[in-house]
Amino acid sequence: MTPPTVSIVAKSGTGKTTLLEKLIAELKRRGYRVGAVKHNAHNFNIDHQGKDSWRLTAAGADTMLITSPARMAMVKQNPQNQEPPLEETIAAFCGDLDIILTEGFKRSKMPKIEVYRRERSDNLLCRDQEYDPSLFAVASDCPLELDVPVYDINDAVGLCDLIVESFLS
Repeated sequence: MTPPTVSIVAKSGTGKTTLLEKLIAELKRRGYRVGAVKHNAHNFNIDHQGKDSWRLTAAGADTMLITSPARMAMVKQNPQNQEPPLEETIAAFCGDLDIILTEGFKRSKMPKIEVYRRERSDNLLCRDQEYDPSLFAVASDCPLELDVPVYDINDAVGLCDLIVESFLS
């Protein structure tokens, strides 16, 4: 059984990462093992040119691991430059965790919390642009009348209460 996953979604610059930082800290304070998965629509490279790990990947390694007493990192080449489904990634790498929080993945079927700032947009991704049935809460900087609970954008404790009640109890 893979851990439950909640995706934090919003338009760019709305505050997804800030909310995720607060949610992770609060869930950790409560004793949960938390994973985070960040979606990046562009190519990225965590290796640095010239470093041994980069050289091994550049030489053609399909998977390159670097380990230390404190942590491990993996660079794995996706076949034909195709991103694997989020569910497969979580199943493969996150089985030892209690919950996964993702940033992005707005097109996934995972349960979602949408972050909304009135100054950033006039509409919600999961209700106004199209109806996403996986939306289960909104973190907003203004009052909204919706068919899901709406929390203050800074209420990480309340959102964690909802996450724990919905997915960890």
